Amino acid sequence: MAYALVALGFVLALNAAGAVNFAHGDLVVLGGAVAVVVGQSTGLAAPLLLPLVALALGAAGIVAARVAILPLAARPPEATFVATIALAAIIEHGLTVTLGAAPRTAPALAGSGSFDIAGLALGRQPLAIVVAGSILVAGVWFLLERTQTGRRMRAVSSDRHMARAVGIPVGRYIMLSLALAGALAGIAGFLLGHQFLVAPTQGAGHMLKAYIAVALGGWGSVPGALLGALGIGFFETFVSAGFGDAWASAALYVGILVVLAVRPQGLFGEPVGRRA
Repeated sequence: MAYALVALGFVLALNAAGAVNFAHGDLVVLGGAVAVVVGQSTGLAAPLLLPLVALALGAAGIVAARVAILPLAARPPEATFVATIALAAIIEHGLTVTLGAAPRTAPALAGSGSFDIAGLALGRQPLAIVVAGSILVAGVWFLLERTQTGRRMRAVSSDRHMARAVGIPVGRYIMLSLALAGALAGIAGFLLGHQFLVAPTQGAGHMLKAYIAVALGGWGSVPGALLGALGIGFFETFVSAGFGDAWASAALYVGILVVLAVRPQGLFGEPVGRRA
């Protein structure tokens, strides 16, 4: 579910801005870092930290877009790639300087320990990640499919020139999409920060998983990104349990090569104009 939140934010930013944000993985790490710093300095309970992290990373998503994506919209795609990679490096080194290179632990959303149900031990934090992620994914689905705001966001991502022609304020909805993408990245970083710690160098790994999920699901497809991320998570979990992390990673990338060799457009097709 945490991967799903990362991939969902990635594809929302991709569709809104029309460019890949290679700093998206570092926004995930930044969300975990915000949770660590604010939690330690204020002592707030984790459920109260969640909206603060979402607001902070929503603002960070907008700043990232204004600095490294939107000013280069008329330039070749390579310019945006380089700019967002540079932004990722700035975030990584900034966190290293301010927090140090040692991993930190974010507060647990539901506390430590586990539930024992019919002899099966279920960790509190993993359950909290599943519940919180499910609620957020359902909320984003409702926003995009059942509200006027969501319909306008989808119209802008589909054809911003036509959306502008029918009176939709395109810039406002691009900013809203990018803020939502940043908020989802930050929440994912917060949720992962207790189980897997928060380290400045984790951004590239998060970015890679999001990119793979979007490529598997179909470039620009929101449902495809969600299913691709969930598939990666299930695959890693069960293969790791049986064979270890190294074999799980190797098998994952072999599986990706096989899927893309058979369906290079991804499982849900590839919308026109959204090629990498």
